Amino acid sequence: MQEQIIPIVSMKGIVKEFPGVRALSGVDLELLPGEVHALVGENGAGKSTIIKILMGVYSKTEGEIYLNGEKKEIKSPFHAQSLGLGAVYQDVNLAQHLSVAENFFMGQLPRTKFGTVDYARMYRETKETLDSIEVHADPKAIIRTLPVAQQEMVAIGKTMHQKAKAVIFDEPTALLTADETKQLFRIIKKLKQDGVGVLYISHRMEEIFSICDRATVLKDGCFVGTVDMKNTDEDRLISMMVGRNVNNMYQIEHVPPGETILKAENISRGTAFQNISFEVKRGEIFGMFGLVGSGRTEIVRAIFGADAKDSGKVTFMGKPADFTRPVYGIQAGIALLPEDRRAQGLALGMSVADNTNMVAVHKITRLGIMNKGKGERIAREYAEKLRTKTPTVYQRVKNLSGGNQQKVVISKWLAQDSDLFIFDEPTVGVDVGAKLEIYKVFESLIKEGKTIIIISSYLPEVMGLADRMMVMYEGRQMGIISREEFTDENIMRYASGMKGKES
Repeated sequence: MQEQIIPIVSMKGIVKEFPGVRALSGVDLELLPGEVHALVGENGAGKSTIIKILMGVYSKTEGEIYLNGEKKEIKSPFHAQSLGLGAVYQDVNLAQHLSVAENFFMGQLPRTKFGTVDYARMYRETKETLDSIEVHADPKAIIRTLPVAQQEMVAIGKTMHQKAKAVIFDEPTALLTADETKQLFRIIKKLKQDGVGVLYISHRMEEIFSICDRATVLKDGCFVGTVDMKNTDEDRLISMMVGRNVNNMYQIEHVPPGETILKAENISRGTAFQNISFEVKRGEIFGMFGLVGSGRTEIVRAIFGADAKDSGKVTFMGKPADFTRPVYGIQAGIALLPEDRRAQGLALGMSVADNTNMVAVHKITRLGIMNKGKGERIAREYAEKLRTKTPTVYQRVKNLSGGNQQKVVISKWLAQDSDLFIFDEPTVGVDVGAKLEIYKVFESLIKEGKTIIIISSYLPEVMGLADRMMVMYEGRQMGIISREEFTDENIMRYASGMKGKES
């Protein structure tokens, strides 16, 4: 008779109600020892709410939580930590002004026999833990001086030092390079071997199928089901998440390209990029692909006017376009949707309406007086067009999900009626359903005669959407490839600094 495995975490019938909103309705979730368990669903499905209940940030309205078979009431994050629960969030939750070691021992500083803080022990144990997961960070280093990716690795080390038996990873690879992601997966494999349960939240299907054993799907705050990864496929999992079949998520209608509207000739900027030349046509989706540090973002920032280039020439709509400030790019009809939408694309403390009208404020202003009613109508029009989920256009943008925040950024530029839309990593942190809606926005734009440049680190996305693609390597232009020539092998050869495969 097979011995029954007691789950590390068992959440049964979890309900969470906020004033006027039922965020969770009877959600079940189970995490076994040595299991990597995916928690998936669209933005707004309830993933963040359920993990905040587990980590003691929120109290549940109804339901039961069992840890190692014992019923528990988790009262606070510190209580959750004491019960063996840990979490590594996308927005790294460390004390930036303290050292690595001080973060490891926060709230439990060891003392010498003389009553002073035992820093020698702190540094030694911190280094031992970091060494065990191959993280090379100085225990004495102040957190804010470390790169974000290394901060995330330190946060993982902290949970391991605290001997957590269940660890939540919330979008852990969003800011990691390919090599850093491999390092993360090695750490997760070690946790699994040590019997730790890992709850893994990600929008990246390839990661979920690569490292997860099971997946629990949530939709609109409800439990859809739990599936074994080896008995399911991507299409089934996505259909559970969005409630419909998704045969080809990149299947949009392309249009025949028109005249050239953007031309760059031998543009350079320091070591960021050198002698880049390309042209983009009306109605075209032009892709830019390259590994981290290839210079893609720096090129479009120079075209937009956010950064100065050193040499070369840019023409837009038949006119010289050597912009020295973003306002000149905006006035000419260029829209830049930045990779970091929260820091660079939105005013998080302001409303959906304010953000939507931010660039095109001249359209709702007369004699220096803003027409609030007109601004509301414009914001509502684009919220409906893009199916932005918000209770009202006066909702603060910081309270929206990542996918809906991205739609507000798009709305801002649609309201300006730009001609060229530059999307830099448009679907980072965005769920499958919102991705499909953003891709449909692409389709609408090119049908209206607009032009799109898309930068993406996710090769299937740029291959699926682009008509042509420029591949970069360490600031150099390796080639421009037509859609007919798209293959993973050919593109990755270029992106790795090698010549494309001869046909």
